[in-house]
Formats: sequence, structure tokens, C-alpha cells
Amino acid sequence: MADINVSPAPRRPSSGPAGASPEAGAREPAYDLIELMFFAYRDFVGDPDHVLERFNFGRAHHRVLHFVFRHPEIRVADLLDILKITKQSLARVLRELVEQGFILQKEGQIDRRQRLLTVTDKGRALALELSRLQTERFARALAGSGTARDAAVRFLFAMIDPEAREDVTRLITKADRVAARARER
Repeated sequence: MADINVSPAPRRPSSGPAGASPEAGAREPAYDLIELMFFAYRDFVGDPDHVLERFNFGRAHHRVLHFVFRHPEIRVADLLDILKITKQSLARVLRELVEQGFILQKEGQIDRRQRLLTVTDKGRALALELSRLQTERFARALAGSGTARDAAVRFLFAMIDPEAREDVTRLITKADRVAARARER
């Protein structure tokens, strides 16, 4: 395989007004970063894809399982909001996960119209297996690049739309607190 040069590609000066900085005008697309992101994502989800094939599951199953695992008793409405998908898209995937015993669905105690989702022991085992594969890939990448974990976190956070950052922070923090309480038991 050919070596990939990960140093920034030279950028052509902007075609903006004379004296304007290249930052102020149009730029050449950052093809190196765009393509590295495509390949990194392909391989990041590829590890779990191989495990999911055993169950005839795909990436949508993985995403649902991940967030239900991280957020016990998550409302279907909240899951739809996180995943930014339609009810119809979620319905098929959720039905399969429920029918195969990975997720339990129950009605809310206060509002019986709510559907609350939680993983079963089988779902927990699969979610952990998939997360461990992705954690190992992160560990190898961080060690191999000399990048500090905090720098990677800051970079990924900066990739999130600014208006969504507060919600993402709240979601991750809440899941981390629930996980910490579960470990203490």
C-alpha cells in the first residue's frame, strides 16, 4: 500500500479581493482530510460490522444498541432525536433487536404512551464487545500518532455543529454518570 502523506496539502491562495487573507476567501477542498475521515470511519465501523454480520445486523442496529446501552430506559423519542432518523427507520431496526432479545421495550410509568428502551444481558454483552473493538482502534491510533487523547477529544468535539455541542456534552456526561454509578454497585 502506498504511504499516505498526512501533512497538510498546500492550499492555493484565495481568489478573493486583493489583500484578503486566504482564510477570508474560498479555499480548495481539504481532500486529504475529507478522504482520511472517510477511510478512518470506514475502518472504525468496519470492526463492529464483522461482528454484527453474525446476527444479520447493520450499522443502524449498532447505533441503536449503543445508545440504548449508554442510556438505560431511554425514550424512543429521545433516541430518534439523537440519531436524527424517522420513526419508520427506527421501527424495523428496533423490532429486530427486540425480537432477537437484545433490547427490552416497556411503557413509561408516568406516561404510558412513552416507550422506554433498555438492553438485555445479551444486548449488554454485544454492545460491550462492539465498544471494546472501537476502543482498541482508538488506542492504537492515539499511540501510533503520538496524539494526546485530550487533543483528539477537542478535535472531534470541534467537528460537531456548534449549536449541538451543549446537548452532546449533556448526553455524554449523563451516560458517564450512570455508568459510574453502575460500577459502584
